[in-house]
Amino acid sequence: MDKIKKTAIIIPARLASTRLKNKLLLEVNKKPIIEWVYESAKKAKLASTVIIATDSKEIFDKAKSFNAQVEMTSSEHKSGSDRIAEVAKRHNEFEYILNMQGDEPEITPEVIDSVLQTIQNEDCDIATMVRKITDKDQIESPNCVKCVFDKNNCAMYFSRYPIPYKRNEEFAEYYAHIGMYAYKKESLLKMTSYPQANIEKTESLEQLRALYNGMKIKVVLTDLNPTGIDTIDDFNKFKSFAEK
Repeated sequence: MDKIKKTAIIIPARLASTRLKNKLLLEVNKKPIIEWVYESAKKAKLASTVIIATDSKEIFDKAKSFNAQVEMTSSEHKSGSDRIAEVAKRHNEFEYILNMQGDEPEITPEVIDSVLQTIQNEDCDIATMVRKITDKDQIESPNCVKCVFDKNNCAMYFSRYPIPYKRNEEFAEYYAHIGMYAYKKESLLKMTSYPQANIEKTESLEQLRALYNGMKIKVVLTDLNPTGIDTIDDFNKFKSFAEK
């Protein structure tokens, strides 16, 4: 079995959201946000299967209505990676799993494939994406997660705080994290078997559990600047983009 057949994209999808109620079911051009994400994932060339993982009967039924593959999961999970691990355990055929956020409809198939190519071919536990940022508001916003990585493009730390601290401003470079993770299956199961680390709880960033436990996260640079749907302004921005 080749790597493509061994690779699945799993989209964790919760109905509850604190800043924008039922956001994954909000419609643009008569399609809910979760369907936009699913369709983009289906166009990726380096995965054979796309599964929506949810604890919501409403999302389950909506996914079935557009013929998506969807599985119910526990409502007790602390993170998206914990949710997709439950689904991954049911499928012995998968060796690579990509966690694609259900509220990121602007993620392109090409970007998905670049992350999958990294996890399928490089020595790492997890692959993810970053983009360079220069906008002061983004750098200072806790909603924009920053990443510092080493010369081999391995993540050193992620934070909602502006890192690195610009003691010497002329050298400061900032990279925003795009929350999509590709795992070797054994790495996903290992990470989710660990208890939540204090730094993960403090920053509310699940990838810090992996770093805390010595796992290697490779970052892929992209020029893509997707809008995640967190607020009504984000939704309206995507709506304007999609209706052009």
